[in-house]
Amino acid sequence: MPAEPADGAIRTPNAASAPTPAEPSVETSVETRGLEPVPEGERTGRVRELVPTWVAANISVLLLTMGAGLVIFNKLNIWQVLVVAIAAPVVSYGLVGLISIAGKRGGAPGMALSRAVFGQRGNLFPGALIWVARWGWETINAVSGAFAMLTVLDLLFGVRKNTALIVVTLVLFVGCTFLVSGLGISALRVCSTWSTYLFGAFSVLVLGYLVVESDWSAVFDKPAGSTAMMIAGIGTIAAGGISWVPSGPDFTRYLPRTASAKGMVGATIGGAAVVVIPMVLMGAVMAVGTPDLATAQDPVSFIGNLLPAWIAVPYLLIALVGMLLINSMSMYSAGFTAQTLGIKVPRAAAVSVNAVISLVFGFLLMVVATSFFGSFISFLTLLAVAFSAWIGVFGVDMLRRTSYDGAALLDTTRTSAYWYRGGYAWQAMTAWGAALVVGLLFTKVDWFGGPLAGTWIGRNGLGWAAGIVTSGLLYAVLPRTAAPAAPAAPDAAAEEPGLAAAGSLSN
Repeated sequence: MPAEPADGAIRTPNAASAPTPAEPSVETSVETRGLEPVPEGERTGRVRELVPTWVAANISVLLLTMGAGLVIFNKLNIWQVLVVAIAAPVVSYGLVGLISIAGKRGGAPGMALSRAVFGQRGNLFPGALIWVARWGWETINAVSGAFAMLTVLDLLFGVRKNTALIVVTLVLFVGCTFLVSGLGISALRVCSTWSTYLFGAFSVLVLGYLVVESDWSAVFDKPAGSTAMMIAGIGTIAAGGISWVPSGPDFTRYLPRTASAKGMVGATIGGAAVVVIPMVLMGAVMAVGTPDLATAQDPVSFIGNLLPAWIAVPYLLIALVGMLLINSMSMYSAGFTAQTLGIKVPRAAAVSVNAVISLVFGFLLMVVATSFFGSFISFLTLLAVAFSAWIGVFGVDMLRRTSYDGAALLDTTRTSAYWYRGGYAWQAMTAWGAALVVGLLFTKVDWFGGPLAGTWIGRNGLGWAAGIVTSGLLYAVLPRTAAPAAPAAPDAAAEEPGLAAAGSLSN
């Protein structure tokens, strides 16, 4: 098993092998560090900071719409929705938390660490797919934010949306997203903390209003749906969290190596669950009295119809900030992914590429598309499949190693310890490619249906799970990829005994 240096430090590149940022510290107002690992002395983050990070990653009114979809499309009752709302963040953000452990081990972004798994050239393939998938995620969030702005304008001033106003609100939202994500992790932490407090307070207010005004007899009298639809619902809600898995290390690379692995997983799940559970349940309750909620072209304006203006307006404004943060976090990670693809620009500049793409696709979705919710669910389903193939391979590899070679991560030439054979780790590439095929075979969306979508796995919406299992098992049984030599580290396993034990078994 490769081991970390005896002093616990990350092996970082020297000046000759990689550029050093002018202002590397996370404490500066604008983060300038790119893919290079964070030096041990600057890793001053705390595990509890992950809670507001993942709260902010889920502050979206789309969860209300998705909760409504569980009632209207999946035909679930309130108790089944509760099971879905609890299970989805545990499954998806449990994966986010586990993969995040690699961030504290290597001090680098997730897709940079992925080079150690797939090889310098091989990593371009999953990296490109994940980067493209983020375009869709950022487009969905940009559209939701623009719709929220349009709804507020309608409630306050009676301004009806038109094409020109759609363009203005979309540009404004994406512009603010670009600004926050460009500033870096310090800005994201500050915004996440304050939005957590504000959104939590107004969510309690909305929940109280629903408790008083909802027809609870209609809510509790709804018959139960099928188990298959409940399992599929878990996959649908979990898909959003699964899309964050490769980004997990991006937000833990400033944590010290001594940070608790269990604490990281717990904080990640807790931060997500505290938003996902009540939001999905509120959406389900709203759907009973408003059955056309999940089929609306505009996924936000229904809030203005269901809530009084004195609640709806501030709630939407806070949710708007939350959706801006979600997009900022996604663009922040997308900037790193772009750099791993060889786009030789600073991280903030790389973010601009995704911003432009969000504007173009967002305009098409708001003006041209006829069904927002259908397009959204189809996208989430394919998104989960695309990310699951990477998760299985990276996760198994993480059990086998405790450190990453910082110099090798940045060295994209044949001299890199992560060059392997021709720049590819064929074991990882084989497992990843096979898992993508398997996942798609079991998947069905509005515009695509795999030949095995009618099987038990397909009917239960478990194409993404099949992808993770396939890639993980296949990568585990294939011959080990040659790894760079490292000094012995007798204390390395002591930090994470459970994970170290699992890794020793895999060897």
